[in-house]
Amino acid sequence: MPRVVCWLSTRFATAMPSRSRDDEMTVAVDEAADGKTSAVNRLAGQLPDAEQLPGAVRRRGPDYAERPMLVFWETTRACLLSCRHCRASASPDPLPGELTEAEGRGLIDQLAQFGRPYPILVLTGGDCLMRPDLLRLAGYGSGLGVPVCLSPSVTPMLTPELIRLIAGSSIRAVSISLDGAVPETHDRVRGIPGHFEATMRAIRDFASAGMTVQVNTTVMRANATELADIAALTVSGGASIWEVFFLVQVGRGAAEGQLTPGEHEEVCHFLYDAAHYGVVVRTVEAPFFRRVAAWRRGGGGPPVGPLYTMLASRIGSLLGPPVTRPSAHTAPTRDGKGILFVAYDGEVYPAGFLPVGLGNVRDRPLREIYTGSPLLRSIRAAQFTGRCGWCEFADLCGGSRARAFADSGDPLGEDPACAYQPARSGPQVR
Repeated sequence: MPRVVCWLSTRFATAMPSRSRDDEMTVAVDEAADGKTSAVNRLAGQLPDAEQLPGAVRRRGPDYAERPMLVFWETTRACLLSCRHCRASASPDPLPGELTEAEGRGLIDQLAQFGRPYPILVLTGGDCLMRPDLLRLAGYGSGLGVPVCLSPSVTPMLTPELIRLIAGSSIRAVSISLDGAVPETHDRVRGIPGHFEATMRAIRDFASAGMTVQVNTTVMRANATELADIAALTVSGGASIWEVFFLVQVGRGAAEGQLTPGEHEEVCHFLYDAAHYGVVVRTVEAPFFRRVAAWRRGGGGPPVGPLYTMLASRIGSLLGPPVTRPSAHTAPTRDGKGILFVAYDGEVYPAGFLPVGLGNVRDRPLREIYTGSPLLRSIRAAQFTGRCGWCEFADLCGGSRARAFADSGDPLGEDPACAYQPARSGPQVR
């Protein structure tokens, strides 16, 4: 599975003109209670007292209680790659029980029932190119007015002819995964020699064909020091969006090395710097990036940790001084809030990384599942336990629900990857 299920986390939204106004989507941080941040906060990112963060009137945005922004359909588990961090442990052959083409059209009909503005449909996998009916399904969605994006694997199936066909269709955007700045790193993750060069060629070819291209990168111990170089490759390749996935140890990803909470904090600060070079930067399973972005937008400084210092210096040497205002996407979505995932067999989940079934589209309408699920209602209401439960950034951030579940078995628990200690303490919210 080439992108750990490709969370265009949240993530192709910036490719759609009607949904890409970051200023409109940004939610201001809440006023915090009195209290000082802990030494952990200062070491992790030199965060100030929470009440010093910029305050503003909360802007009206999409009503995520009524409709998701993005629906990911895992069209198949089949994939010719064998990526080391694959959430789904994809295999070369499709699994029994895939939604048929007729059922896929029915699923798209259910998306349209949310009404306008329709959710963006991301066709992912496995490798969505393994579905022989893929372009017919994409065309059916587009014909209904549903925005459709693709998340293909880079395999011999992705020929120049197919790239031209996709670019000439009504498909809005594509995502391509790049997990290393050099062949040795990327090819190790993807499991195929020569895959790095093929990936860079696919990025350039899609961009040259006029497509909106998103580059997906999963942060792991093996590639963290290459992030500045990956950012430079993203810019030079012509991509518009850089979506950075923070590893959740599920599927084959359980064997990969995560960063420490402090290193996550440093990476988030670096990503805010990278957003000054003409690409939209987004994160997946790292909603604490929004807290970091709010702090930096308010004039706060970056940390002094060794990983951040190295990455910041490196991107400056590669790309020079910043060229634009930061384009860091900070819409307050999370697994189950604005985001929904439909598996290959029709089972619905809050996210591809969060294996808590909510129902099946073969039995219940997607709209009923999304609006009526008690778990999703709790997620959207920020009814969390632990630090996430009393954190002043519970709505803006809310932590990774998938990582909380992977760590504790509780999808409403605290995110262990976050270094922040809330400025206020109190009873857990339930």
